[in-house]
Amino acid sequence: MQRWRGLEDIPQDWGRSVVTIGSYDGVHRGHQLIIGRAVERARELGVPSVVVTFDPHPSEVVRPGSHPPLLAPHHRRAELMAGLGVDAVLVLPFTAEFSQLSPADFIVKVLVDKLHARAVIEGPNFRFGHRAAGDVAYLAELGSTYDYEVEVVDLFVSGEAGGGEPFSSTLARRLIAAGDIEGAAEILGRPHRVEGVVVRGAQRGRELGYPTANVETLPHTAIPADGVYAGWLVVGEEHMPAAISVGTNPQFNGTERTVEAYAIDRVGLDLYGLHVAVDFLAYVRGQAKFGSIEELLEAIAADVERCRELTGAYDKDAAPR
Repeated sequence: MQRWRGLEDIPQDWGRSVVTIGSYDGVHRGHQLIIGRAVERARELGVPSVVVTFDPHPSEVVRPGSHPPLLAPHHRRAELMAGLGVDAVLVLPFTAEFSQLSPADFIVKVLVDKLHARAVIEGPNFRFGHRAAGDVAYLAELGSTYDYEVEVVDLFVSGEAGGGEPFSSTLARRLIAAGDIEGAAEILGRPHRVEGVVVRGAQRGRELGYPTANVETLPHTAIPADGVYAGWLVVGEEHMPAAISVGTNPQFNGTERTVEAYAIDRVGLDLYGLHVAVDFLAYVRGQAKFGSIEELLEAIAADVERCRELTGAYDKDAAPR
C-alpha cells in the first residue's frame, strides 16, 4: 500500500481512482463498511482505491484545544486500512489555510486535479470544506461536472455497546474512558490498542517481583479508565499475555498517570527504548490502595492469575488486529 503525506507526494502519473475521505479514527466497524465499499468499487472499475484523511484532527485547527482522544495513530490506521485492501492512503496536513478551502476548491484541488476521482464513497453525514459547508448532495452535484460518481454508504452499525447506540468514534472514546473496553472492542472489531516507547519508571514493579513495561503513550491517545486489565504486550509480531495497570499508583502516592504492562511468565525482558503496543482485552478491577505491601502483593498475584485465564481463553489469532 502506498502512503502519501500531502498532495505533492501523489505520483504525477496517478490515474483515475476511487476515493473516500474522513478522519477514520479507529477504523471502526462503521468505517470499515465505507472503506470496504470503496475497495470493492475500485476493483469493479479496475482502478486503485484511496483513503484521504487529515493530520492533525480538523477540530484542533478549527477549535484549538479540542483535539479528541485518538483511537489509533495514523500509522496504525494505515495498517488497518491496508488489511481492508486499500491501495493508497493520503494524509493531508490540516492547516488554518487548508481549513479555508471552499467545498468547490477542495473538490477541484484534491479529488479532481490530484486523485482524478472516478468515484467517491462516503457516509451520509460527510461534510467538507470551509465551515463544513459541503455535504454529499453538493459532492454529487459537482460530480456531473467533473466526471465522478458519488455513492453513499450507511455506516450505522449497532450492537450491545452503549446500550444499542449506533457505533461511532465518539461512543468508542466514551466507553474506553469509562473502562468498558469490551464495549469498545465490539465497536472497533478488535481490542483497543495504545502505543508508545518503553521508558524507565520508579522500578517498583521490579522490586515487587512483577517488572512492568512503562509505556510513554503517544500524544492524544485514548487511555482507558484507571484500573487493572487483561491484555497483550505487543513487541513486533509477538503478543505476550499481560496484566496491565492504568493509573497513578496510589499505593506509593503517585501523581503521574501511567500505562504499565507486566508480561506474564516472561523473564529477563529488556524493552527500554522500544516502541511497543498494549492491547486491552478485559477489565479486571479498579485502581485501589491497600493496607500493606503484603495485601498489595496478594492482589497482584490474583490479578495476574485472572489475566492469565482471560488471555488464555481468547483466540487472538482469530480476531482482527
